[in-house]
Amino acid sequence: MPKIKTHRGAAKRFKLTGTGKIMRVKAYKSHILTKKNSKRKRSLGKETEVSSADYPRIRRQLGI
Repeated sequence: MPKIKTHRGAAKRFKLTGTGKIMRVKAYKSHILTKKNSKRKRSLGKETEVSSADYPRIRRQLGI
């Protein structure tokens, strides 16, 4: 079996923590920010853990 290549787009979007969690950046923080309140914009700036349903697919793309 050949080695699995890393999906470069996924590698730029997700990062692995020391404990093995996969982290992602939240969406909706790039434009049309005037109608969003400060609390919401602050929350969107933080990273969050990937959904458990997406784990297998993302792990395969990252070659983990």
